[in-house]
Amino acid sequence: MKLDSIHIDIEKTERRKTVSIFIERNGSIKVLAPITASDDKIEAAVKAKEYQIFQKLAKWKELNQGKVKREYVNGQSFLYLGRNYRLQITENQDVPLKISGGFFHLDKKYLPKAEKVFKDFYRAKGLQKIEERLKLIEEKFQTKPTTIKVLELQNRWASWTPKNGLNFHWKCIMAPVSVLDYIITHEMVHLKHPNHSPEFWNELDKKMPNYREHEDWLKRNGVKMSL
Repeated sequence: MKLDSIHIDIEKTERRKTVSIFIERNGSIKVLAPITASDDKIEAAVKAKEYQIFQKLAKWKELNQGKVKREYVNGQSFLYLGRNYRLQITENQDVPLKISGGFFHLDKKYLPKAEKVFKDFYRAKGLQKIEERLKLIEEKFQTKPTTIKVLELQNRWASWTPKNGLNFHWKCIMAPVSVLDYIITHEMVHLKHPNHSPEFWNELDKKMPNYREHEDWLKRNGVKMSL
């Protein structure tokens, strides 16, 4: 489907009851719709929100001006739990990558595959921190996640599975702990309310009354959470 010259991806699912429109982090537009929704109904929903869509796209372009292209050289900064750590290239480390003394230390021999080394670090540390925070957060919920995974999730910070598993993007570990708590809480609410219905937002507000400020932080800073 197209809106003017903009391509829109449409995904139908049994779990949805309403048509929702999202601007993904890469600037693409995605529509999630009930499996029973006709093409005409989806098109009408998109047309009704045409002004808001172009508003959000303009905001996305503005925010993406702050996108950072990182290089694996001395002095380059990398995010971890909301802080910037500058990189130091070292030799003969006991591990490929570590944080010590306020710096990221990368062993020189791993420079050819530095991106993979960083992703592996973020995945491992991300899983450890998410499991740690989840122990505190899940006390507020009746339904508990069956599995926790840290993956490459394309344009989502996190997702849930029909079997109550929770998946998180490795980039989440770049966010401050308070924002990470928001991402976890958001997905925990999805275990009860699968879509972004009014019931979902009401439940999220009860569990985390200040969730909007963390959501806003992600909107403003999410583009910087990259390699």
